[in-house]
Amino acid sequence: MLRIFFHILAVVALTALTQLGGIAWALSRLFRRPLLAFGGLYVGLAILAVWIAPLVGRTALSCFEQGPLQVQSWFYCATNRTYVTPELKASLQEVAASVAAAHPGTQTLVLDAGFPFLTGFPLLPHLSHDDGEKVDLALFYRDASGTFLAGQTRSPLGYFAFEPGPSDCPDSWISLRWDLAPVQRLWKPYTLDRHRTGLLIQTLVEDRRISKIFVEPHLRKTLGLTSEKIRFQGCRAARHDDHIHLQL
Repeated sequence: MLRIFFHILAVVALTALTQLGGIAWALSRLFRRPLLAFGGLYVGLAILAVWIAPLVGRTALSCFEQGPLQVQSWFYCATNRTYVTPELKASLQEVAASVAAAHPGTQTLVLDAGFPFLTGFPLLPHLSHDDGEKVDLALFYRDASGTFLAGQTRSPLGYFAFEPGPSDCPDSWISLRWDLAPVQRLWKPYTLDRHRTGLLIQTLVEDRRISKIFVEPHLRKTLGLTSEKIRFQGCRAARHDDHIHLQL
């Protein structure tokens, strides 16, 4: 009974994390060497997803791209979290190219986007990344000397390194608005590159394909941004002063 529970838990956890991992885990139980089979099945399903997803309106952002638009970590590639609609992909590529044209060597880094299949399938812990039309981008940073840090983030995955600033949200247990104060000291002591980050958001604002951009009010004020497209995501959603959320 305990073994059955473990396998059910593994399927649920892998499905939540990668969408395809639960299928691979379930099928691997049919083989003599299940762990080896799981690895092979998972890689096979992930490769198939790259080919099949375009048939249902999703496309993977390249994990090998060396241009101005790059995926921030192999974690997002390995967990199938880099899928967007063709329209959003085109927007991201053009916006990244525009920022790089203004500041050569700038790499716009993609964090979580979406899974390859099933509109409405949640990409946890996000509340809305379920249709290929949403994506998160990393902020830009400088070191202590003021030198721009191309392709780098304060935290390993680009999330949870919050910019300090006031909040009007009351404390609540029913919320994804985590402060994670104990881990802030673990991140690299970089400072926000206000100019590049502001330019990125303003370029997104000017793209008519983009309908909403979520950043914290204090970060919006710091960057001097005023567009109606730039909104507060609400007090129950995760903080958005460690990354930029945008959607079609």
